[in-house]
Amino acid sequence: MSQAEAKARTIGQTQTNINLDSTPQLGKPKLDELVPSRYALRIGEIEVLIISDGVLPLPTSMLAHNAEPAVRAAWLDEMFFPKDAFDWPLNVVVVRSGAQTILIDAGLGMDPDLNLPRAGQLIRRLEAAGIDLASVTDVVLTHLHMDHIGGLLIDGVKERLRPDLRIHVAAAEVKFWEAPDFTHTSMPAGFPDALRAAAKRFVKMYQSQLRLFDEQSEVAPGVVVSRTGGHTPGHSVVRVASGGDRLMFAGDAVFPVGFDQPDWHNGFEHDPEEAARVRVALLRELAATGEMLVATHLPFPSICHVAVDGEAFRWVPAVWDY
Repeated sequence: MSQAEAKARTIGQTQTNINLDSTPQLGKPKLDELVPSRYALRIGEIEVLIISDGVLPLPTSMLAHNAEPAVRAAWLDEMFFPKDAFDWPLNVVVVRSGAQTILIDAGLGMDPDLNLPRAGQLIRRLEAAGIDLASVTDVVLTHLHMDHIGGLLIDGVKERLRPDLRIHVAAAEVKFWEAPDFTHTSMPAGFPDALRAAAKRFVKMYQSQLRLFDEQSEVAPGVVVSRTGGHTPGHSVVRVASGGDRLMFAGDAVFPVGFDQPDWHNGFEHDPEEAARVRVALLRELAATGEMLVATHLPFPSICHVAVDGEAFRWVPAVWDY
């Protein structure tokens, strides 16, 4: 048995709600999805599972609304991306640290008014991975955009969660959504209203379970959430560290274009200039430490390293461990 096989078997035998057996077998009455939608790894003694909530098709101008259209088109062509619409991946993370099972972000959920049927897959994919919603002890939200909280708004989900569930979010984020400012964003029609409505509904629904923090909070041993601001005033990242291994879930601080063009402004950034400063600082940190990066909108499973490349950065995808 190879070291990788032994490692996978050991993980699968631990007392956890994460089911790492994602390979369909012939003869089963119901096959799993052909394209994998979950990927597991260990950070020291901490188990990490990355789950795809699906994809969110948006105009490519959203990737860089402050860039010249011809320059943006050239970058898209160089990356073999379509020029008009781009499928933004939606990644969510489940972390098991000690007795705690932590869901980091919750995907898009269901919003029929926006006609986004390829997203909102989180709940059924958690079930496919063997994760019972009642086993989740904590939720960490990088921010309150609807593609990060929507899974918690699906009918019937709240009733399946633990009554003592703790939801960790920056106090500045909750404050911002009392009267959100969209002055500096560049979103398709309908999105600002949908974002406002989702955030308002979420805070009202889960008010008693919110655990607010100012700048930083240790959610579990080796799992720390830190406010960065920029994308939204309370946008946060989650750092996971154990046994010398480190991983950062950067939420919406880093998009695919952010490595080559960290100064380009994303359409969903409420403070684009601050978001660019945050992005550069985080990418420099990741390049210096060598730790792994996972982000919401990087191609699934999004695990990568960051290298400095002149005045910009280079995205170095990690090799999948089978």
